[in-house]
Amino acid sequence: MTFVATSRMECLFQRCHKEAVFLSVFRSVLLMTCLLLFLFVSMYPGLWSIGVQLHSAVTGSYVPGHHSVLLVNSPNEQAAKDIGRYFWKGEIQDASEVLMLVKTKTSRTQQVIDYVRSVHPYANPEVLSFAVEDGSLAYMKWMDEAIPDN
Repeated sequence: MTFVATSRMECLFQRCHKEAVFLSVFRSVLLMTCLLLFLFVSMYPGLWSIGVQLHSAVTGSYVPGHHSVLLVNSPNEQAAKDIGRYFWKGEIQDASEVLMLVKTKTSRTQQVIDYVRSVHPYANPEVLSFAVEDGSLAYMKWMDEAIPDN
């Protein structure tokens, strides 16, 4: 009889020990997961930037939403020149530029970019594309009729 009781006690002890070990491992894994999640969330902007750079380097393409264009009003031309300085080839530039607005279908954007690059005097002309989300329905219909798809 003592053998059976000892066996039951050992079995119960082993079972409790396994549950305790399981809970200990589970808590450790949960803690590590929470820590990694916290680190990922706190480092997200930096990781996003690195991811965008890697994607661009590997695929040679652009990730939408990574850059922004700001429209800034200016009280006069001199203030605009002061604000509009930019860095190019190791020097600060303040050349006067004219902003040109080209309207086309999104499907034709790459053709326009290629054309501008072929005729533009700058080695790296600024050509940005903004998809139209909303606008005058009559004007959009006119653009569909006026701009061929190919």
